Amino acid sequence: MTTKEEQIYIYRNRQVHIPDGHLAVGYIAGVHGLNGELKVEPHTDFPERFDAGNTLALGESLQPVFIEASRVHKGHILLKLKGIKTRSQADGLRNGWLFIHEENAGELEDGTYWIHDIIGLTMQSEDGTQLGTVTDVVATGANDVYVVRPTGTINKGRELLIPAIDDVIMKVDIGENLIIVRLPQGLIEE
Repeated sequence: MTTKEEQIYIYRNRQVHIPDGHLAVGYIAGVHGLNGELKVEPHTDFPERFDAGNTLALGESLQPVFIEASRVHKGHILLKLKGIKTRSQADGLRNGWLFIHEENAGELEDGTYWIHDIIGLTMQSEDGTQLGTVTDVVATGANDVYVVRPTGTINKGRELLIPAIDDVIMKVDIGENLIIVRLPQGLIEE
């Protein structure tokens, strides 16, 4: 994990460089069929971003790509992009990322945050003990879990898995680069 300024993140277990002013919304995990369909792992709470007629930005060069068709298939989105007609062309895009500009991000409810805003924040307990730095956010279905690289010997140097629930997360202050938590008994090894 590097600093926020470098904008290289471990994002849901994949390393990604996020261009300034953009958000990662999908990872091209592979291809499907012979006609140039891309198998995309969605990284957004707004699956309509992949609807036919929309435009996304591809890779760090932010090349605009037009979505001709899309469909859900086994937990992935299958995309047909304008100009990609063969499996070989699609395969050349494998392991690429799809982005949107931040201004197209949409509105979040109070108390919810973009993953890229959480990653890199410092986490501390209510008593002021610095626990470490958030390196990833894992979606579990029930709630997100913040993966924290510990400071010093906290948790015997092993990463912390902090549930992102109201009983644990007391305060998130993006401007102060800080999350304050109330740790449940036994969450940290002494």
